[in-house]
Amino acid sequence: MKILIDMNLSPDWTAALAAANIEAVHWSTVGDPRAKDIEIIEYARSNGYIVFTHDLDFGTILALTHASGPSVIQVRTQDILPSSLGSTLISVLHDNESSLDQGALIVVDKTRARIRILPLERKV
Repeated sequence: MKILIDMNLSPDWTAALAAANIEAVHWSTVGDPRAKDIEIIEYARSNGYIVFTHDLDFGTILALTHASGPSVIQVRTQDILPSSLGSTLISVLHDNESSLDQGALIVVDKTRARIRILPLERKV
């Protein structure tokens, strides 16, 4: 499992995930910090990364494009630092590894994780 950490999250996540034996890179080390979200998605898809973000736009892009990947994890809490959310995120990653491998959007907050398998379909 490889995680691509979006610009809106601290680079400290890299070390927190590495401590749990999860490969992670912060976007600032591999791409232009001003890149559009679609460029980040394309990079993640081409290089086998799961996008980790605090940005709602990634879910919107997946929905509008009906994409089957890359997987995206959106964190929806005020305190988005590894010291607060790290153990929760790591548990979600391990518990949902097969869904993430398949293609999923996972929304994580302090109390739960909601999982949608990609491509996202419109609910009727």
